[in-house]
Amino acid sequence: MNYNQIARDILKNVGGSGNVKGLTHCFTRLRFQLKDSKKANKETIEHLEGVISVVESGGQFQVVLGTKVNQVYDALVPMLSIDETTEISEEKVSIWNRILIAVSAMFTPMVPAIAASGLLKGFLTIAKIVAARHGVDITLNQTYTLIMAGTDALFYFMPVILAYTSAKVFKANEFIAMALGGTMCYPAVVALMTGQDAVSMFGISITKASYASSVIPIIIGVFILSYVQKFLEKVIPEVLKIILVPGLSLLVMIPATFMVFGPIGIYIGNAINFVYTGMMNLSPAICGAFIGGMWCVFVIFGAHRALLPIGINDVAQFGHQNLLAFAGAANFSQGGAALGVMLKTRNKDLKTVAASAAISASVCGITEPAIYGCNLRLKRPMIYAIICGAIGGAIMGIGGVYGDSFANNGILTFATYAAFGMKPFVYYLIGVGVSFFGAMVLTYLFGFDEMEDKKKKAIAPAKEEAAESEAAAEADLLISSPIEGEAVSMTEVNDEVFSSMALGNGIAIIPEKGEVVAPEDCTVTLIYPTLHALGLMLDNGVEMIIHVGINTVQLEGKHFEKFVEEGAHIKKGTKILSFDIDALKKEGYDTIVPIIVSNTPVFQQVSGITGKKATLNTSVIAIKKNQ
Repeated sequence: MNYNQIARDILKNVGGSGNVKGLTHCFTRLRFQLKDSKKANKETIEHLEGVISVVESGGQFQVVLGTKVNQVYDALVPMLSIDETTEISEEKVSIWNRILIAVSAMFTPMVPAIAASGLLKGFLTIAKIVAARHGVDITLNQTYTLIMAGTDALFYFMPVILAYTSAKVFKANEFIAMALGGTMCYPAVVALMTGQDAVSMFGISITKASYASSVIPIIIGVFILSYVQKFLEKVIPEVLKIILVPGLSLLVMIPATFMVFGPIGIYIGNAINFVYTGMMNLSPAICGAFIGGMWCVFVIFGAHRALLPIGINDVAQFGHQNLLAFAGAANFSQGGAALGVMLKTRNKDLKTVAASAAISASVCGITEPAIYGCNLRLKRPMIYAIICGAIGGAIMGIGGVYGDSFANNGILTFATYAAFGMKPFVYYLIGVGVSFFGAMVLTYLFGFDEMEDKKKKAIAPAKEEAAESEAAAEADLLISSPIEGEAVSMTEVNDEVFSSMALGNGIAIIPEKGEVVAPEDCTVTLIYPTLHALGLMLDNGVEMIIHVGINTVQLEGKHFEKFVEEGAHIKKGTKILSFDIDALKKEGYDTIVPIIVSNTPVFQQVSGITGKKATLNTSVIAIKKNQ
């Protein structure tokens, strides 16, 4: 897969580099902040190679790529001249959306480390259980202690890590922010805050609170720090800024944090925990059902990011959480529904997407491919997943399930939920099983509307030869073939984007000669760098895409040669490209050539004329104009 080409295609269709004011990414999605979202061609992006879906949510234009996101992101960044911290304009973005974007930007970079911590703690839990059955307590072993430190360090030093990510969001100096976070975790400070004696600063008594492992106080502190820093940079002379701005920033923020903003953050955290705990005390089953059913709905809108601090704070403060246990019911229900789609569908492309999505959701706990790749698009599998996720979450709530780390739910992190005894762990497994297999069975038994059938009904032209002949007889325009070979229906192309004619109606040619020529007098509007595809604007107003082979972009121009340049106006019959048919076949590529009228909607009818041998003077596309 050519990640550079995918990145170029995405960038072009979001309106170019000039339309991008910010870019971040998570496990599966590129998250663009665009200057003008109307310039983005959502439909075209959805049909680009490697793109699962496109979502507009929370003030972001999100391109769902699945596991390829890191490679595409790395290819995109050099094309943009921006970085992950590009300021988000307040225009057209609500306060709630700005909060969600900020929370996402602060916590998303931590996810890999949190996942690693959870996985490692799961392994230690398994080792501890196995050793205990043989009468050995490995918790007294020094090796166990050192490895356990690796799993807990992230949470103990949470103020330092969040200081860095928050500083990038709020445009504060990252290292001054980390120094402030480090002060909150400093052993002597921790000892003061947890000791018996009262604590004062400048003779003023301050609220005692343990800030090691805390979440919200440092976020508030860095937010205020950003404004203190901006003020000092305005009033301090340039020659003194390098010393005085950092020094005075800390001199102001250390007392301000311990005397004012730190306690406020602790109270806010306690309030959030009180609300969540109140829901649990009211009914663990209802709380579990709500999170298990609605978590992936929150994912669609990006609102789940607002809930993450609850689980992170619980692990940091209390050493356990159940938020992600309930969310795990949602994850597995999405994986089960995707597996049901894979077993039920007759669409080969959808079957492949669903299989990959089921594995991603159930093994790694990454649900976006399942949500956007099949379940949400097919609607009913999403409903089955919500129902079964709610049931699974309720079972976990009834069973008192807790995990000892903040681990994304998947098969690899099962052991996280065995740390508090076998009974809750059995309830966790039952909840997971009901979520996964329930969604799978409901999807398989009750089914869904096949995407392929719906698309073909909506946009496919008449395929019977009689109808094609009639269309040709009534055509206002007849377009000659740019390639010699056999003319076949676009539905025979082994690629869903082309066979569904989502990009436009047209014809496909099984080539006998490896040359592409101008079908009519035209302007060459685009030649892809990999030479496998080109765009033409015919003088008669028809816009055309010619795509040589399937997945031939992977060859990066190998076996192709071009004879004209972009922007050239050429006459009918002028050679544009050549390609080696035998070499393409030898490397395992399908050589069929889709020829698409990309501005199909502006015409009354566009029909391919099949069932004949196409020469350079043979009409293969019939077009009827709007009256």
